[in-house]
Amino acid sequence: MCRFSKLLKISTTSSPELVRTFLILLFLFPLLVFVLWFLFLETPWCSPIKVKYGYANCRSPQERYYRSVLGTTCDIHCQKGYELHGPQHLICQSNKRWSGKVFCKRKKRCPPLSMPPNGGFKCADGAYFNSRCEYYCSPGYQLKGDRVVQCMDNKAWRKTSFLYMEPPRIQCPSVKEKIAEPNKLTSRVFWDTPEGRDTADGILTDVVLKGLPPGSYFSEGDHKIQYTVYDRAGNKRTCKFLVKVRGCGKLNAPDNGYIKCSGDGDNYGATCDFSCIGGYELKGSPARVCQYNLGWSGTEPTCTRTSGLCALFETQLLIISTPTASNYFYRMQLGILQPAQCGLDLRHVTVIELVGVYPAQLGRIGLRLMSPALAVQLRLLLRIPHYNFYMVVVDKHGVDKERYPFPATPAELFALIDTFSLRKEEMKLQTEIGRSCP
Repeated sequence: MCRFSKLLKISTTSSPELVRTFLILLFLFPLLVFVLWFLFLETPWCSPIKVKYGYANCRSPQERYYRSVLGTTCDIHCQKGYELHGPQHLICQSNKRWSGKVFCKRKKRCPPLSMPPNGGFKCADGAYFNSRCEYYCSPGYQLKGDRVVQCMDNKAWRKTSFLYMEPPRIQCPSVKEKIAEPNKLTSRVFWDTPEGRDTADGILTDVVLKGLPPGSYFSEGDHKIQYTVYDRAGNKRTCKFLVKVRGCGKLNAPDNGYIKCSGDGDNYGATCDFSCIGGYELKGSPARVCQYNLGWSGTEPTCTRTSGLCALFETQLLIISTPTASNYFYRMQLGILQPAQCGLDLRHVTVIELVGVYPAQLGRIGLRLMSPALAVQLRLLLRIPHYNFYMVVVDKHGVDKERYPFPATPAELFALIDTFSLRKEEMKLQTEIGRSCP
């Protein structure tokens, strides 16, 4: 105590820096000792034990949780049916190694079974632990004694209750692809219901069907059929197969054209007719038939734009003639038609403007200029006057249907055009494909 007081007195007479350093070391020393002690206890000394097909129960000297510290003791155990090779207890030594090596050997094995006269036996896993063996007799002999035995953990065979070793057997039928019947997208398919057989006693067992039964009408596509059979021990086996019903595949309308099919559209015997909108000409097969080989007859049709004066009469024509571009009725008519462009397109109406007086006459289809010769030819053919506003409606057959000396509303024009003979069929096709104006 006197020495410490003297040391403290000497220290206080020294410089302030030395006093501060001494006090810091005095404070940190217990903390450093605690950290070293904690690391010594908590840091694993030996590597963790891993036992394949087994496990280790370990305890440390300080009765703390398992950290493999020096002096830790472990008891080794194997899973049921496996044998331990090596010491049952291991200790973590000062050389950072365990006191021995252990492993769990393959499953325990029972002594071989004796073959019964005029019979035999079959086993699930030989004579190893948990394997079940079933005795059987040759034809004409009857089994006496235990029918099924099982290898136990004590390496001895034990009589067990009657067990079915294998799941029942079932064989699925072979069903090929079927073709949809004429004018239908279905086909009636038959097959023999499979039988289930018990592998233990050969007794037929009931089967459970998942899917349509044989003799049903199957729609086009793939249909999965599944049969499941159970034995008296609850074992099951399943077989699956597909019923495939095929058609020719759907056809699409050509660009700028329509399609109309009989039946369901792609079944055997279905016929599809093709047509084009006004101003387009059909090339290829106008009709195609779904054949028995699931292919379509003919060639794929296309719609190509026609040209010349004849091409104009492939659509409804609305011809507007005016002596000058400043004509009041002419400008009014164009203003009325502008918001109704969708209705004109829906009815395949081609608007032609003939502006001016020959020889200073211009013809225009939309934004495209007509040749002067074609404009003159059209005016002469329909006898359209030069010197005043005039409007003519012509159908697809080239028939002059109506003439207007004054502007007409879109409602008047559409009411007239919708009465044309070909227009009714066209309206029906447009309704089927959902084509309309807002």
